[in-house]
This record gives sequence, C-alpha cells and structure tokens, in this order.
Amino acid sequence: MSKNESQHRRHLLLGITGSVAAIKVNELVRNFNSHNIDTIVIPTERAKHFINFEDSWCSHGSITQIKTPCYFEDNDEWSSWKTRGDPVLHIILRDWADIFLIAPLDANTLAKMTIGLCDNLLTNIVRAWDLKKRKPLIIAPAMNTAMFEHPLTRQHLDILTNNFGYIEIPCIEKTLMCGQTGIGAMASVETIIEQTLKTIQQMSNDEL
Repeated sequence: MSKNESQHRRHLLLGITGSVAAIKVNELVRNFNSHNIDTIVIPTERAKHFINFEDSWCSHGSITQIKTPCYFEDNDEWSSWKTRGDPVLHIILRDWADIFLIAPLDANTLAKMTIGLCDNLLTNIVRAWDLKKRKPLIIAPAMNTAMFEHPLTRQHLDILTNNFGYIEIPCIEKTLMCGQTGIGAMASVETIIEQTLKTIQQMSNDEL
C-alpha cells in the first residue's frame, strides 16, 4: 500500500457462513490487520460451529464503541434495539464499512442473497448494502463439489456478479473435508487477501 493509504485504515466487514472453511477466519483477520484494515466479523449461527471466539483474538463487539477486531452475532441485532430511535445494528455496520467480504460463502447463504432473504444479521447487511455508493462486496464461495456443480449455483453466482456487481473469488479444486477431490473449496487465504487489497487499491484510485 502507498504511504497515504497506510495512514487511512480501511473498515472491512468479514461475513462467515456455515462452511468448514470458516476455520480460516483467524488467519484472515490477522492478515487484514497487518495491512491496516480494521475488521468486524459477522458469523452466521452455523458458522459459529467452526469458530472459537473464546480466544482473545476477537472480542464481542459493542454497538456504542466499536473496537476492532470484534464480532457481532444475530442476537446483537435484537438486543441493541428496544424502541424507536434506538440504533439498528445492521445499518450501523453497513455505514461503518468500506468493503464487505463474505468468505466462506456457503450454498445456503448464496441462495438467500440471490433472492433477497434477510433472516439473520449477515443477510440483513447484504440486503441493506448501498449499491448506489458502489462500495465493494466480495464473495468467496465454498461448498461440496456436487453442490457447486448444481446448475443453481452458477445461476446464483451470475446474478450476484452480473446484476449486482459483486466480486467473485472463484472456488478451487482440492481434496475437500468430506474426502472427495474436486472443485468447490474456498480460495486460499493468500488469494483472498490479494483480491481484497486489489479492490481497496481500486477504491483509493477512484477517490482521487
């Protein structure tokens, strides 16, 4: 990054969904921090099966004083709002962020995003994401080969990339957790970091 960019810390939302690739979240957050990127993690309930937030690397976020790295979960959306005038968490997080990365993106959340369902914190942020401001939203799919090769998967990805302008980091072929070898694994952490930094650099160029 340039000197000017290093002085301006970018804000990134990191959405994590229910794929075993969610175990990479700690590595992603550490890498982003080393590149002057402040990160808030947004896990789905199923993603939490793969993540240990008990470690000190990521604390539970506070809506009144955001200190990164931190995470917010579905219950925070409702506990932070009691009456008219109270803060709406998914809007606060949307406004805080410069960029939204969902890695891994499982087949379930992919389908929800395609048709606009918003039944958790992550998908509420996606649905409220301001496309007019052209803030980037990057997706890194991850799923079993049979799920990835289902015709609906390509249709869904095409809708998000062609209609909404989301940036796809393609799956790769490797031996999956189920023991099968094939396409569907999430791209490497290095590839995800590289694409995110490239996107941030483009944002900086557009702001000149």
